[in-house]
Formats: sequence, structure tokens, C-alpha cells
Amino acid sequence: MILAGDIGGTGSRFGLFEIRDDRPRPVAVEKYPSRGHVRLEDIVAKFLAAHPAKIRGACFGIAGPVIGGEVVTPNLPWHIRAASLAELLGLPQVSLINDLEANAYGAAALPDADFETLQKGTTDPEGNAGIISAGTGLGQAGFYFDGARLRPFASEGGHVDFAPQSDLEIELLVHLRGKFGHVSYERVLSGPGLVNLFEFLRATGRGEESPALAAELAAGISAGAIAAAGLDGTSSRAMQALDLFVSLYGAEAGNLALKMKATRGVLIGGGIAPKLIAKLREPRFLAAFLDKGRMRPLLGQIPVRVILNDQCALLGAALFAALEADLVADSPVA
Repeated sequence: MILAGDIGGTGSRFGLFEIRDDRPRPVAVEKYPSRGHVRLEDIVAKFLAAHPAKIRGACFGIAGPVIGGEVVTPNLPWHIRAASLAELLGLPQVSLINDLEANAYGAAALPDADFETLQKGTTDPEGNAGIISAGTGLGQAGFYFDGARLRPFASEGGHVDFAPQSDLEIELLVHLRGKFGHVSYERVLSGPGLVNLFEFLRATGRGEESPALAAELAAGISAGAIAAAGLDGTSSRAMQALDLFVSLYGAEAGNLALKMKATRGVLIGGGIAPKLIAKLREPRFLAAFLDKGRMRPLLGQIPVRVILNDQCALLGAALFAALEADLVADSPVA
């Protein structure tokens, strides 16, 4: 049995998988609030107490930079060590990989029904690819073509400098610099980022809130409440925040496509994109994706798809664990 985890700043999902037909198949899956626990080991122990099993391999996809088998999570007060998890599980080793790397592995094992195509493009079978995912934070990763198949690799691209492309976005940058100092793309393109956009619009007197939204936000501004009010059209300020969010998402997805020379395609993952799929289908996202000056013709040929399966990263972590335990022949990323 394989143990896999998808560890996020808000929620952590765990699963037991068995290997059938060279693929991991879920046996049990649970989700826990990350901030309700002091250590990752505490959640692992709780999950295995509910689902006892003999573990042959384990991998955890974690939102943060993994270096030397350790990671200090940027959105959680955790210092995660592979050696500590291996001792807990009684294994010679446990794999820690970046959550976007796990997403990349998982995407290769998903059926076509788990994707929504935003731009069909023309797939270059020998090209690289990229994946970008907004959730509690902003993750980015790449795939390089090794001559036979695509190989995923991690990055911390979500923390690059935010680059405004309009007068409104320049004003947004100035506003956020006063609050944070350094402004990364994660500050505008994540769940907390949507809140930052909404608060900027409120501070500069743009749009209006419905009485219902104002009452809900009085208890604490929630990205979910803003998104819901923006989608149902009950708050012009929330609608403007969503429009700005979608435009920024398209712009940074286009930046990633250029940095990776992703002629094989760009994937949009994470927990936010499926909830905003109706907004992503609108022209705003692709207009920002394509708006790269002389590189516009190149961007116009790149396939862009949204991952709809919220267990993609968990599946990818399970696949990586199976690879490390020699339970599958090779990565299906092709």
C-alpha cells in the first residue's frame, strides 16, 4: 500500500493507494485542516489510526521549497523533515516533493474528462510544458522534454515580482507595497490575493458591496464570499475583484508559458480555477495570456487547459511514491 499526502496551507489531503495496472488506485482518502495541527506527523498518525495499513512507500507533495529532504512551509508554521516521517512510518525513506511537482505527475494520470480546454492550440510533441496553480498560495512548475517523455520539475515561480500591466495594476502595486513591502504574484493571485484585490478596490472607492456581502464580510473578509458575490453579480466590487484576478491569472500563465517555452501546453491547476471556470472561459483570461507583444503568435499556438480534478496532486504524490518504491515501471508523463 502507498501513502500519499497533498499538504496545503489551508487543507491537507491524505490517501492510501494500491497499485493496479501500473497506476495508483485510491483505497481511502481523507482531508484535514492544516492549521488545526502542530505538526504534519500528527495528521499522518491520525489518518493511519483511522486507516491502518502496511505502507510500502510514501510521498508528500508540499506547498513550499523542498531542499535536502526538508521544507519550512511558507503558509504554515511547520518544519517538515523526511527523516522524521520515515521514522514514524517505519520506512527506509519518505519522499517530499513540491506540491506543483506532485500536480504535474498527477496530471499525466488523469483522463481527458478531468480537463477543460481554454485554448486548443497546437501541441508540440517535443516541447516543454508548464503548470500554474492558485490556491492558498501560488505554485508553478515545469516539464522538460528529455527526448522520450516529459519530466516534471519544481519551481518557486509564484514568489517572483508582481509586474503590473495597466494604470489600475500600477496603483494596485503601490497600494500593496505600502502593506507588504515586496509584492509577489502570490500576493495578488491566490485566495488571500483575491482578498487583497477586494480590499484595494474598497480602499480606492471602486465598486459597491451588497448589504448581504457587507454583513458577511463584517465578521472577516473571506475569499469564498467575495468569489460567490462576484459570480452571482450581487456586488460590483466583488465582480471587479474577480475580473482583475482572472486578468492577472491569464497574464502570469502567459509569463510561465514564455519562461518554460511551453509549446507542449500550459495547465491551470489548484483549488480556485475549477470554481471560477465560467470566468476563465470569458475572453479576459486568454486576452491577458496572449498579450505578450511580439510573442503573441507563439502564445496563440500553446494549448491551455484547466485541471478539474481536485485530487490531482494527491494522485501525483502517490505515483511518485510508487516510482520510488519500484512498484511501477516508469512515470506515465508522456
